[in-house]
Amino acid sequence: MPKKTYTTLPENFSVCLHADCLMADKCLRQVAYSQMTENKENIYMVNPRHCSKEGKCKFYRDATPARYAKGFTQFQKHLLPEQYQEFMSVLIVHFGRGGYFYRRRGVVALSPVEQEVVLNALRSTGFKEDLPFDSYEELYNWFD
Repeated sequence: MPKKTYTTLPENFSVCLHADCLMADKCLRQVAYSQMTENKENIYMVNPRHCSKEGKCKFYRDATPARYAKGFTQFQKHLLPEQYQEFMSVLIVHFGRGGYFYRRRGVVALSPVEQEVVLNALRSTGFKEDLPFDSYEELYNWFD
């Protein structure tokens, strides 16, 4: 699974400048800060007066990459037509029609939360096992 770092850094992600914080080495905001200061002229920053350096900061984001899934095109092969129609309908209600097809094809990566939504929709059809997604990659969880 390829690990993406700076290439996925959102333009409007708020960073933190407190390198002396107890959680700095594990905080995505601090990791992003060190990357952004090397490459960007302007950055968004969390107000330093609202940060806590004692390890219980409300702005803390875990810097451990999460396992994102891409695509679930193979699911249809394992379901009966009626089951697949129900599965698809549940997900279209949740993601919208375009959102469903983008996620199905793997254009949009599925966060761990969205993967669970897809697997719950699969289970709601009566299908008992969890099917694997088309591919996986590790990405930073910027906003979920």
